[in-house]
Amino acid sequence: MSLHIQNLTLKYPGSSNFVFQDLSFELKEPGFNSLFGPSGVGKTSLAKILTGDIRHFSGEVDHEGMKTSLYSYNTERLPGWSGVGKHLEKITPAGRQERREELISIFGLEDSLRQRFSQLSLGQQNRVNLLRYLFQDFDLLIMDESLANVDEPTREKIILRIKTLYPQRHFLYISHNVVEVSKFCREIVVLRGAERHPQTIVIRGQDARIDREINKGRLDQTMLEIVNASS
Repeated sequence: MSLHIQNLTLKYPGSSNFVFQDLSFELKEPGFNSLFGPSGVGKTSLAKILTGDIRHFSGEVDHEGMKTSLYSYNTERLPGWSGVGKHLEKITPAGRQERREELISIFGLEDSLRQRFSQLSLGQQNRVNLLRYLFQDFDLLIMDESLANVDEPTREKIILRIKTLYPQRHFLYISHNVVEVSKFCREIVVLRGAERHPQTIVIRGQDARIDREINKGRLDQTMLEIVNASS
């Protein structure tokens, strides 16, 4: 499975400015990859193109071998009265109960199951939102700031375990945290804006895993490359 973008051009109706203009890049391998760039550069717009929520664009978007693309974002909310445990049970496909219980433990949500969604902290709400997508069938899961408001040790544990549990799935991780994307992602697509040439620079990340040590010098070099590409 791979993701191929060729000459993608997007302008919103009524706007004189392009979001993308002949944007091209390719992600060939499954795993954790990232969309990185400042606010307003088009990360969410690109995510919605990949999931089919935006269709008024020109160019080629080829999800080779990918049948199902899902989009998780950090402001997504369940009805406030919804009981967390009952909701998760209701949406779990047949045969996925064991995986659900495993993920609940990884996400540290055991004590949240009897609460209503509105009673949870923002970090707990974001973990519940992301958790729901991992039960489903998907080839590509876009995580748009999905772990915002989650403390760093918990966020790291979740990311590393997701990478272990889903080694053949594609993930696009949208985050403003340069340390995080440098450490955990295989490739980082730096979006630079339609007025920049090239509009994207793809940087190789350190792709941290549970069983892989990260070299601090290489991590620092990756962060420097991302900052330079963004500037």
